[in-house]
Amino acid sequence: MAALGWLTPRRRSATARSVLAGEASAEAARKTAQALDADSGPPAESEEAAGQAAAEEAEPAEPEFPVAGDDLAAAFFDLDNTVMQGAAIFHFGRGLYKREFFHRRELARFAWQQAWFRLAGVEDPDHMQDARDSALSIVKGHKVCELMAIGEEIYDEYMAERIWPGTRALAQAHLDAGQKVWLVTAAPVETATIIARRLGLTGALGTVAESVDGIYTGRLVGEPLHGPAKAEAVRALAAAEGLDLERCAAYSDSHNDIPMLSLVGHPYAINPDTKLRKHARAHDWRLRDYRTGRKAVKVGVPAAAGVGAIAGGAAAAIALHRRRK
Repeated sequence: MAALGWLTPRRRSATARSVLAGEASAEAARKTAQALDADSGPPAESEEAAGQAAAEEAEPAEPEFPVAGDDLAAAFFDLDNTVMQGAAIFHFGRGLYKREFFHRRELARFAWQQAWFRLAGVEDPDHMQDARDSALSIVKGHKVCELMAIGEEIYDEYMAERIWPGTRALAQAHLDAGQKVWLVTAAPVETATIIARRLGLTGALGTVAESVDGIYTGRLVGEPLHGPAKAEAVRALAAAEGLDLERCAAYSDSHNDIPMLSLVGHPYAINPDTKLRKHARAHDWRLRDYRTGRKAVKVGVPAAAGVGAIAGGAAAAIALHRRRK
């Protein structure tokens, strides 16, 4: 069995790059949250719609939580397969391919990289760095505002109809209690911010790509906001916002987010993968499953492949290319 060791994902602890990524994401989230309050874009779902979703996804009442008026509490929601069906990076990459941001040569390389991550599930540092560099090279030189505008269009095209009503109702419950609600995702912070605004949430923690004078440099700040980096981002934001993590809640579908879920006093497993379901049951965490089948398969690329805005679109791009033949 030793020969199969390379197929086993390695659990990572926080590194200096994880901390840097988390702190950068927290800083970006706080800045954009103020802009979200004044944004005049498309309105969030109405409370009536959220209430209807809650009724459709009825669960046993838990009147003690969230606690109304507790300004030391907040909620942190993973995005992919927790709030939204599939991976945001997958949908965003699909939209960029449609707009010819990358072509067949890049497609072949991304397809190989995604196949490796899917098969091995191993975050080899050199391989991950190569994948990130390939992905980021495509947005290098583009304006941040350009990608934001395109992101708005992509949300309408591919993401809006994929929001889980049940998870959306959980987020609304925190908002109705007067608490802030943040998305936490390996997706680019710009994409995550668009989704948060459209859903009427407070803001988003996401992977931060470096920009100078509003132009992407092709480098990340730290590393993708994945695994331990997510926990570091939540920790940094909680410190900046004066939150008591024991009174906060976190929601995720993936065992990769156990570090983030373990930080808070109210962890939830939403549409959990097998490892998270097992961990949640062992630690008496709350579970919710809004999928139609217990063995529902995740849509899109694994979060471990969080290499920026592009690489997640490889699978969709391949499908589109085949249909064009």
